[in-house]
Amino acid sequence: MIETLFNYNFMKNALMAAILSSVVCGIIGTIIVEKKLVSMSGGIAHVSFGGIGLGYLLGIEPIIGGLVFSVFASVGISTINRKTNTNSDALIGMFWSVGMALGILFIALTPGYPPDMTSYLFGDILTVSSIYIKIMIILSLIILISIFSIFNYWKAYLFDEEFVKVLGINTGFLEYFLFILIALSIVVLIKVVGIILSIALLTIPPAIAKLFTYDIKNIMLLSTLLGIVFNVLGLLISYQYNIPSGATIIILSTIGYFLAIGLSKYIKYKKVLA
Repeated sequence: MIETLFNYNFMKNALMAAILSSVVCGIIGTIIVEKKLVSMSGGIAHVSFGGIGLGYLLGIEPIIGGLVFSVFASVGISTINRKTNTNSDALIGMFWSVGMALGILFIALTPGYPPDMTSYLFGDILTVSSIYIKIMIILSLIILISIFSIFNYWKAYLFDEEFVKVLGINTGFLEYFLFILIALSIVVLIKVVGIILSIALLTIPPAIAKLFTYDIKNIMLLSTLLGIVFNVLGLLISYQYNIPSGATIIILSTIGYFLAIGLSKYIKYKKVLA
């Protein structure tokens, strides 16, 4: 089975997508979990469906439409939340619903037979194209550079936002920037696990990593490694048994989480006995 990864272009693309998405999940997923932005990330993911539908309607690459919608949604939610008294959960729910509704409308208006949206909703890593890989590489590099070039600012923003304000750092800019990076991350994950399942892959590896370490860099590193393991195993299993790749990856991740809980408890128990 391992030889198959290198014999066919679609498997090479799938393997590359698995690695790139794992890196993104390890970095941005850690920030999402630490900053408690899981709901926000889910809202942005579902808004992207509207852009994908618009892409089909206009005859352009659907993922470009999804990227534009995701970025505008992330900025819009943050702006409205700052300038009005509207509850953030209500805003997220509204954007979430409108994004899905627009996607359905645009697909219905697209001439000819309606496209199959299953791979966008639930992911299909085996159908990742070379063009999509190039988009993933560009977005992943943007995310990596954006995080690690000002890593200490992000670290301070995550754990003590008030202190960052006292230092005179523009936390509003950091918030907008972070939400845009989350939008880019969602687009990276769409073809791997889909819009509906992307939030799980962003949160499960960091949640496992936090069971064993509290250092932010170690959490990111361990989350990345876990993501690679889950993605590659899910890719191989889905190819071997012809089952949905996105669902397979998430199920493996969830199993890994519960096994990790048991392992972390065992380690703590052994330390107590020692």
